[in-house]
Amino acid sequence: MEHPVDAVDRGIISLLQLDGRMSNVDIARDMGLAEATVRKRLDRLLAEGVIRIAAMPALDLLGWDVETVILLDVELGQVERVGAKLAAMPPVRSVKYATGEHDMIVEAAFRSDEELLQFLTQQVATIPGVRNTFTHHILKDIKACHEWALPRQGAPQILVVDDDPDFCEVSRIVLESAGYRVITAANGEQGLRMMRLERPDLVILDVMMSGILDGLDTSLRIKAEKGLKRTPILMISSIASSDYAAMFPTDEYVPVENFISKPVSPEQLLTEVRRLLA
Repeated sequence: MEHPVDAVDRGIISLLQLDGRMSNVDIARDMGLAEATVRKRLDRLLAEGVIRIAAMPALDLLGWDVETVILLDVELGQVERVGAKLAAMPPVRSVKYATGEHDMIVEAAFRSDEELLQFLTQQVATIPGVRNTFTHHILKDIKACHEWALPRQGAPQILVVDDDPDFCEVSRIVLESAGYRVITAANGEQGLRMMRLERPDLVILDVMMSGILDGLDTSLRIKAEKGLKRTPILMISSIASSDYAAMFPTDEYVPVENFISKPVSPEQLLTEVRRLLA
């Protein structure tokens, strides 16, 4: 049975993916909701089995530095028995049946290559029904499974963060005419809450909002937050032609994908949006 989730559910899930110990009060504060709302939503998600909260050990910090993926060819009549046997072995983190070239995928962790060798030769090789194994070292995690965000249906969603309502409205009209979905926020703090709640595909970010460098501070916070840092940022601002131009760090790294000075034409806006979403 499918359990539909809305934007609030997605926001709660994404924050718990960042920190499974996050309190209902902290979640409510970050999302701009009442604590009772978060508590009821979380109780429902847990009761329906949509999510479960579990600890994920940091293997490298615990000395289990050798992470491997083992692909197995197994005799068809022995698949379930082999799977159960592997799942009971302490080094094994997951066991999956698969279609295609290999019958089974196993993820395992070891303290050394010697332990891995012993596991393969003295344990896996002795299981009746295992015909061949193919082992691959994991050198580095680029994206872990708990960082995966629930995908949305429909066109890409763009968050416009700007304290100028006219700019937000014009941007919305231009972007929606090109088929995008648009949401808006009036400052960096609101923008971060919307990002955690909606997980947009792109952020258009002003600089001068609640503070002179509000947008710059917000971009730094976005890129520092694990669940948000991959979201591309298009910074659009008039700070370069303002009295505060000297305050903007032109000679050091600004954590955005591109910067455009206002005013920006509809054609330029759409061209850059398409490029960043490609």
